[in-house]
Amino acid sequence: MQFIQDETASTLEVKRSKFITHIAPYSEFKTMMDRLKLEHPKGRHFVYAYRYLNEFDQVVENSSDDGEPKGTSGKPTLNVLVGNNLINTGVIIVRYFGGIRLGTGGLVKAYSDAVNLVLDSCNLIPYVKLAKKILTVSYSGLSQVEYQVSLHQISILEKRFEENVILILESSDEEFEKLSLVLSRDIGLSDY
Repeated sequence: MQFIQDETASTLEVKRSKFITHIAPYSEFKTMMDRLKLEHPKGRHFVYAYRYLNEFDQVVENSSDDGEPKGTSGKPTLNVLVGNNLINTGVIIVRYFGGIRLGTGGLVKAYSDAVNLVLDSCNLIPYVKLAKKILTVSYSGLSQVEYQVSLHQISILEKRFEENVILILESSDEEFEKLSLVLSRDIGLSDY
């Protein structure tokens, strides 16, 4: 699976109709839709599709034709996301009608091409499921542990100073395995 980090936009013109495509992380989808409706008050259709992972690691996906003939815009847009194995991503296509009807096949092709065009300029990043772990360390061992954590792709989300220092960490299981190989046995790394 892959995802994108930054919003990207492109424009495709087909028989005088303009297809302005914006793609962004799913977390920015609603904000992006609200902004685009303000920026394009004369836009005829706001076709969208999105895919994201819910808290149970299930793929949730949806699309809308927004007034275009059923199945000619939202579903083809979603199919491009699925075909590129994109996750946690939303795409919105603003269409300005150019006066020439494209027909069912023409609409499917135009919307698919619009998404493929914006994907050509995106930086796609492989999706890695992140896990959270709790690491308990003595005050005297903290600097060594922080040094080891910095050598791996592990984020420190939180530090709590109690009887010992408790670190809440986030990374891939693979990085946690590498870290556990270099930690001494008296340092506890447990599930969050």
